Amino acid sequence: MKPFFLVGFPTPNPHYCCPEIRPLAAGPALCRFQNPNSAPTPLPWRIHTLHGFGSGSCAAIGLLLVLTLSGCSTPKRPPATPVAASLVAAPEPPRLDPKLLLLPPDEFTLGPGDRLEIEFIGDTTTRSTTEVGPDGKIYFNLLPGIDVWGMTISQTRSMITARSAQFMRETPNVAVTLQAVASKRVWVLGSVNQPGIYPMSGPMTLLAGLAEAGGPTAAEEGSTPLASRSVSADLRRSFVLRRGHILPVDFERLIRQGDFSQNIYLLPGDFIYLPAATAQTVHVLGAVSVPGAVYSGDGITLIQTIASAGGTIKDAYVTHVAIVRGSLTQPTISIVDYKAMLKGTAPDVALEPHDIVYIPYTPYRTVGRYVDLILRTFVQTVGVNEGAHAVDSNSGSVGVNVQVNPR
Repeated sequence: MKPFFLVGFPTPNPHYCCPEIRPLAAGPALCRFQNPNSAPTPLPWRIHTLHGFGSGSCAAIGLLLVLTLSGCSTPKRPPATPVAASLVAAPEPPRLDPKLLLLPPDEFTLGPGDRLEIEFIGDTTTRSTTEVGPDGKIYFNLLPGIDVWGMTISQTRSMITARSAQFMRETPNVAVTLQAVASKRVWVLGSVNQPGIYPMSGPMTLLAGLAEAGGPTAAEEGSTPLASRSVSADLRRSFVLRRGHILPVDFERLIRQGDFSQNIYLLPGDFIYLPAATAQTVHVLGAVSVPGAVYSGDGITLIQTIASAGGTIKDAYVTHVAIVRGSLTQPTISIVDYKAMLKGTAPDVALEPHDIVYIPYTPYRTVGRYVDLILRTFVQTVGVNEGAHAVDSNSGSVGVNVQVNPR
């Protein structure tokens, strides 16, 4: 009986799909990666020469081949496609409230950490410096603690005058001067020359806050960002966060075009963030194990991105995954079926740096509210992480998930 040849199968590898057997004369067998776009890769097939087998043995070998091939029947996943074709403009975002451009009517009020200089006019020996304590009280001369938390400077002066008059023959003239502010601050972080936390001793506009931080970093060394309009910050995705909500400020119009209709007045606690334009990251939020930024490098797909975030969690609604792209004031959104992608019945999609991927907990009902939920989650996540890093450079990243049914 003439010998015949059998191609021996190597140890199964989860990164490969079914082998493609070729005649012995064609050289080594070839197999593709699960990514159908990758080139065929040679595998170390072993060639065995078998002698003396009868028809029963041939049948057994044939059965072995059938069982082996049928056990590796994973369908080829369609190649990744650009998501741009399915992106649609989100409903028009809320316009900037004209009231934000008005000078805040409230005067400066004292709070813990603020430092005052107090004296009786005409008696320099009474001059002293005091700080508003954590309980909101100050101590001056022989007076007991005076609660000034929430008071203006003039109200504080009147309170000290009235209390001192109880122990003096004549009502004194009191001078109160604000020396340092610690209770009212704004956060200016990201691609600015001097990121940090800055005190507010009086009214401050957005441009004034940016100027306190040295302005946006210049795209070229030696240039002046606010004059040349050449900055390294991503102005399309820069934002102001106030009390957990994003303000619809257009940084491109403000800085590049000099549009002062975007120069709002800041309030204590406002968070200003200018991301770097060169950041190669995609943000993954919502129902994933590790929400946050994922390095995108030269290119990354949706499946790879979610896998890098630890995969979806139990309550994830994977048929309504959102991809948000573009500026925060004029975003576009695409809703894709991640479950179908995993099954191989829908193509994976290629992402771009700065994309926001959101895996919801419940199906969305209204696109406008869905986009608002995603952007709010995004800015809160960035705010928490960047703010924590500003206070403690060793702090780790955290994820913020807003579990709201976006109806």
